[in-house]
Amino acid sequence: MKSRGYRMRARADAVAATGAQILAAAQARLTAQAYDEVMLDDVAADAGVTVQTVLRRFGSKEGLVRAIAGRLGDQVVPQRDSAPAGNTAAALRVLIDHYEQFGDIVMQVLRQELRIPVFAEITAFGRSYHDAWVSRVFQPWLEAADDRDILHAQLVAACDVYTWFLLRRQTGLSRRFTEDAIRGLVEGVLT
Repeated sequence: MKSRGYRMRARADAVAATGAQILAAAQARLTAQAYDEVMLDDVAADAGVTVQTVLRRFGSKEGLVRAIAGRLGDQVVPQRDSAPAGNTAAALRVLIDHYEQFGDIVMQVLRQELRIPVFAEITAFGRSYHDAWVSRVFQPWLEAADDRDILHAQLVAACDVYTWFLLRRQTGLSRRFTEDAIRGLVEGVLT
């Protein structure tokens, strides 16, 4: 009896590890390439499995994208939710940590959202989440604002992934200077 339980557990662990390898390979490809350029043959080869294994596990390339989005969401939401309300410096550290970890794949998805329906679903969730995050983190200032809607829009823009991308990737600022620049934008809006 113990031997069978052990074998079943080992098999379950192997299946989980294979799934994780496939997701990691697909995520790396989707971060570096356009959706249309990512081939399941390449994902399978990168993961050390067959295309049939990828399809059996995820159903399609869209299914693979949905699984990646779910896995990333499981990491992103707790990370972003750890940002304290009312503490700009701490909240921006969390935000920049998030963008350093996920900003490149987020930008890749945003570039293609108008062509790829599953990406549009992901970005719609991301925008809604970011909007709610800004409302929560900057609540003390928003409650005291004469024009809450304008202040909220300014904070959404200052804290947006596009702002990080412009400063970090296009301008080439270091992580520290990117965080300082975004903090300056936010503090300028709040004063």
